[in-house]
Amino acid sequence: MRLLTAIDQLFLLLENRNQPMHIGGLFLFELPSDAKDNFVSELVDLMRTSQIPPSFPFNQVLHRWLFWQTDKNFDVSHHLRHIALPKPAGITELLNYVSKEHGNLLDKSKPMWECHVIEGLDGNRFGLYFKIHHAMIDGVAALQLVKKMLSQSPTEKTNLPLWALMTRHRHQLDALIPPHKSAWQIIKEQTRALPPVGRELLKNIYERFNKDYVTTTQAPDSLLNQPISSSRRIAIASFSFSRFQQIAKTHDVTFNDVVLAVCSGAIRRYLNDQHALPKKPLVGFVPLSLRDTQQKNYNVGNQITFILANLATHIHDPIQRLRTIHASTKNSKNRFSRMNQASSILYSGIVYSRAGLQVLTGIIPEYRGFNLIISNVPATKKPLYWQGAKLQAIYPASVVLNDQAMNITFCTYQDNIEFCIVACAKVLPNIDMILTYMQEEVDNF
Repeated sequence: MRLLTAIDQLFLLLENRNQPMHIGGLFLFELPSDAKDNFVSELVDLMRTSQIPPSFPFNQVLHRWLFWQTDKNFDVSHHLRHIALPKPAGITELLNYVSKEHGNLLDKSKPMWECHVIEGLDGNRFGLYFKIHHAMIDGVAALQLVKKMLSQSPTEKTNLPLWALMTRHRHQLDALIPPHKSAWQIIKEQTRALPPVGRELLKNIYERFNKDYVTTTQAPDSLLNQPISSSRRIAIASFSFSRFQQIAKTHDVTFNDVVLAVCSGAIRRYLNDQHALPKKPLVGFVPLSLRDTQQKNYNVGNQITFILANLATHIHDPIQRLRTIHASTKNSKNRFSRMNQASSILYSGIVYSRAGLQVLTGIIPEYRGFNLIISNVPATKKPLYWQGAKLQAIYPASVVLNDQAMNITFCTYQDNIEFCIVACAKVLPNIDMILTYMQEEVDNF
């Protein structure tokens, strides 16, 4: 059995009917040129009839809300769905289906994931929607697992279902499982983490006077911050990766800063349309991976913290907005660079505790910590294949929280940036307009 971390348990505690806490991905595949009419059906039958058990972490089930243990009664019918949309279905019909499923809870009595294979799409394509509970894995590790499950060869064929494909990498499985730590080891780690955290908390006292410092109490009330329902709306779009890189190089900022600026400008215009743009700038909650970037293998579980970014939505000029965003993210990243992983997690737990309490209970809205989450989930530059079908695009779908009615997640695949907006459909209308405005914001640079 594997002990749940504090972050894993938090994701379980946050979940309710209106706030499912799973992450997902919509994958669009192009059928092989020689594919038969029943290519997708055969693919599903292969997975459904396979006697090969799932590999880690797809065989893990929750035990007493404290441990993960191997499910000895795994039944593929609880996890695999085969959907045929009326032909020829376009992106609108596909997103209608995925939006509905993204609002449904996963069953905690079984391994918390589902695989939906969707055929009937126009353009010689089919889709795969995969969702897994955030308590099991974070977005970075999820994409790493996908890369290992798929192939870099268009000719490679396998009889293994997706959730068992990790058996091709048996020598890497141990690296994917977090090493067991005794209670004494955990206590020692936390004790060593305390001094750096104390130093940073003291620095916060005078850093608050720095114009680039973003506090956990400055996020304004906005249209994005309302109680949510279980209804979801997903919107997707692809952009040129090289164009974003060019903007970053021209203005001497990071790629992520450019993404935040483009999202910020689009949200600014969207809120203006609703006559609901706050005078104070919106604050973004931006996940920061604590993983060793030199590691070849990524442990599952959650190894992330968050930084606060001033999204500068009060600024009309896109260049000035970009510079303001860059200054605020640099300030936050510098803070975490002075701490190791254990200290960073402990620091986050202390500093963001009030924001977490507000999301969990909704009792202190005047102390809102942020307005929305914007996440970057790295993918790969190399094309990927599944039984010869080429992966065209990956759209990572994330979590919408109570009082946080919209989430923007993006990943880079081949030469594109794939954006996915998830929103509460009853709170935010016409979110597709944000994607239109994003393209216009890119053109402004």
